[in-house]
Amino acid sequence: MSNPASDDFRFPIRVYYEDTDAGGVVYYANYLKFFERARTEWLRRLGVEQRVLAEETGCIFVVRGIEAQYRRPALLDDLLTVRSRIARLGRASIDFLQFCERGDELLATGNVQVGCVDRSTMRPRGLPAEVAEKLAALAAARTTD
Repeated sequence: MSNPASDDFRFPIRVYYEDTDAGGVVYYANYLKFFERARTEWLRRLGVEQRVLAEETGCIFVVRGIEAQYRRPALLDDLLTVRSRIARLGRASIDFLQFCERGDELLATGNVQVGCVDRSTMRPRGLPAEVAEKLAALAAARTTD
């Protein structure tokens, strides 16, 4: 996995039998799971544990929109890499660009809009300051590269 402060976050995923359809091709909805795992592990790498965040602040993240493009199929036993970066950071939301690749071959892309909500009311709320600061530092690092 890469250094999240200097580059896109990279997360490896092996394609298992359970990820594929009868033809041995990754079922399209599983790319959304791959993207979710990569975002979750990225936050964990930054020191943001979502369960702890919810318990301590009442903040949870919800996907409010996604646009996915499928270019090439992934197959059983492929080793994939999901690259993730912040496209936009708002007061209560984060837009991620994500890329699923097999080696140098782009298989799928996702533009994922995530909102921060209060878990008891499910209404939008600002990102906790510590999380916002960590994500802002990442976004700033991308613009200075």
